[in-house]
Amino acid sequence: VQLVESGGGYAQPGGSLRLSCKASGFNFALYAMGWARKSAGAGDWVAGSYRDGSEYYNQDVKGRFAISRDDSTATLYLEMNNLRSEDTDVYYCGPMGYVDDSRRMYRGQGTQVTVSS
Repeated sequence: VQLVESGGGYAQPGGSLRLSCKASGFNFALYAMGWARKSAGAGDWVAGSYRDGSEYYNQDVKGRFAISRDDSTATLYLEMNNLRSEDTDVYYCGPMGYVDDSRRMYRGQGTQVTVSS
């Protein structure tokens, strides 16, 4: 399993960034996928995309962030709008459950988002 996040960087408050996560090594289309951040507790998702098309957002980002996925390319996205300084963090993507017998919650290396004026 490999997950490669990209798209992080610097943004001013009120600005936007778009994160991408390219997945491989498992059947991406069969799993709920989510974004988490380093400062949050284990299992605390920022946003999630489920197989039935439903989405989850935590209260901090609801209305500002939008998650999407392209199952044909095994890519997960996070559109981040109206960014705030408190959104500064390392963002990870991963399946929202186990994808193999290792019972490991896979994550990529993360991408740094810094929001500052």
